[in-house]
Amino acid sequence: MSSTREGPQIRQTAFSGALLASLLVTATATPAAAQTDPTDRGQVILGFRLRAGGRYDNVRMCVATPPGTKGGPAADVSFFTEVQLGRDAALDIDLPVVRPILFGARFDMLQFEPSASLRFRSRTNTAVDPIFGPTLGLSLHYGPDHESEREPSERGPSFWALGPIIGGYVGADFKREGKTFNAQVGLTPYVIPLFSVDDPEQHRGMVVGGLLDGSFRFATD
Repeated sequence: MSSTREGPQIRQTAFSGALLASLLVTATATPAAAQTDPTDRGQVILGFRLRAGGRYDNVRMCVATPPGTKGGPAADVSFFTEVQLGRDAALDIDLPVVRPILFGARFDMLQFEPSASLRFRSRTNTAVDPIFGPTLGLSLHYGPDHESEREPSERGPSFWALGPIIGGYVGADFKREGKTFNAQVGLTPYVIPLFSVDDPEQHRGMVVGGLLDGSFRFATD
C-alpha cells in the first residue's frame, strides 16, 4: 500500500520542482529593458505549460491521498495554442497531456480537462505586462469516487462524470524584444460542478481548486 501511495506523490513533487525551477530560470533570464513582442491579429503562439496546485473534490478519487479524502494535490503538463485577437487580446486553448496518459496507463482512470481562456494584456513600460481573463472548459472523469480504495481488488465501481470548468487567469508576461521565445507565470482559480452519467448512485458534487503555472511560448511568425 505504501508503494502505491508514494508513486503519485513522487510524481507530484517532480512536477512542482520542475515548475519552481522554470520560474527561477525565467526570472533570471528576462532582459530588464525588454519591450513587448508584436501582437498582430491572427499571430499564433505555440508552447507547453507546467502546472501544480490543489483542489477540494467531493466526487472523484484522488490517487495521491488516502481513501475518504476529499481532494488533494494536482499537477499536469499541457500543450497550448494562443491566437492573437488584437493588440491586447488573445485566445488561449489548453490541452492537458500528462495527467490523462498517466491516469489511463497507471490507474485505469480518466481525468481530462481541456480549456480555453480569453487573455487581456495591460501594457506597461517595464519588462513585465499583467495578463488576465476568464477561463471556460470541460472536465471529463471516469473512475471511482473519493471513498474508493486504490487497489484494483478493493476499488469501488467506476462511473462517468462531466461538468463545466469555470475560472479565471491572472499572470505576468515576461517580454523579450525581437525574440521568438518568452515565458509567462500565472494562477488559475476554478470551480467545477460535476454530474455523473448513467450512474446508479448518481454522484454529483463540486470541485474547487487553483493551479500555479509556467508557460513557455514560441511565436510561429
